[in-house]
Amino acid sequence: QVQLVESGGGLVQPGGSLRLSCAASGSIFNIYTMGWYRQAPGKQRELVAVISSGGSTNYANSIEGRFTISRDNAKNTVYLQMNSLKPEDTAVYYCNTVPGGVYFSWGQGTQVTVSS
Repeated sequence: QVQLVESGGGLVQPGGSLRLSCAASGSIFNIYTMGWYRQAPGKQRELVAVISSGGSTNYANSIEGRFTISRDNAKNTVYLQMNSLKPEDTAVYYCNTVPGGVYFSWGQGTQVTVSS
């Protein structure tokens, strides 16, 4: 069974940057469209960035121009480069297929906190 492990979160000041990674344990990862999701306290999980198996990307309006999703199929890894972070970006970030939770179980996520 494929497992997803997110990492790279932390505490950062407004305007700062973080790079999240999501490592998948299976070779079939490459065929899936992958996404980064986030869930803030008291809110539903939302999809913020998508990358197809071929590398096409889409972003939620709230993060477009600040975040960049990428993938390295040879390493079975998806990344999320986050720049110009805002307090409203504070959330637990997860990766999964799009739609999420259909083929792979949800991982533990990685906490991102943006605060001065």
